[in-house]
Amino acid sequence: MRDKSTTLFYILGSFFIANALLAEFIGVKIFSLEKWLGFSPVELSFFGESNLSFHLTAGVLLWPVVFVMTDIINEYFGRRGVRFLSFTAASLIVYAFLMIYLSMGLTPADFWMERETSFGIVNMDAAFNTIFGQGLWIIFGSLVAFLIGQLVDVMVFHYLRSFTGSSKIWLRATGSTLVSQFIDSFVVLFIAFYFGAGWDISLVLAIGVVNYIYKFIVAVLLTPTLYVLHFFIELYLGKELAEKLVEEAAKSSRIGS
Repeated sequence: MRDKSTTLFYILGSFFIANALLAEFIGVKIFSLEKWLGFSPVELSFFGESNLSFHLTAGVLLWPVVFVMTDIINEYFGRRGVRFLSFTAASLIVYAFLMIYLSMGLTPADFWMERETSFGIVNMDAAFNTIFGQGLWIIFGSLVAFLIGQLVDVMVFHYLRSFTGSSKIWLRATGSTLVSQFIDSFVVLFIAFYFGAGWDISLVLAIGVVNYIYKFIVAVLLTPTLYVLHFFIELYLGKELAEKLVEEAAKSSRIGS
């Protein structure tokens, strides 16, 4: 029985870390949500900033998945499980960016330098360095926001669980995600762009609100997936082992071990 719980932790943890890493890498692309969905860009106004549209990093496609996985891991493996995977993911992200930074300094092969594409001649080395050469403030801000968001998610999740018990999965999971993503949305912007790039605080707050509107909607839409995941996990573990893991996770998180 314990082999099944170990396998489940391995699968959930692997998917969690893989999504966190991918979100960091694809986050260098900025896309228009409205145009992607076939709509005209909206024009929102917050804090004196106008003509705001949903121009988002591609990483937002995966971060909601990361927070859903956080809630599932939280439910079955508690505070210690989430903390272990969060710090592991953060360490691997730092390692990945260090390797990318070192690779950017490698002397490119002559035959690889230029490539003809439908967009014209592309300098492959310049493209590689431009895409992966994120500013240190952005990397630092993203990591700090990720860790703070994860720790807040755990705290809110178990706070809500103290009221709901084992029922109302949607409330503690979605509630903790909404709170943690609110903090995540603003922490990364303040570090990367207010302190790192000197943006006005009104612009930082306005973009943070737009980003959070998107995350709020996605978090609510993803709520049914929690029940689907719980169903398949219980089917895999068996009802007895699944309930035992949930109770152990709740107990260990209450005593803060």
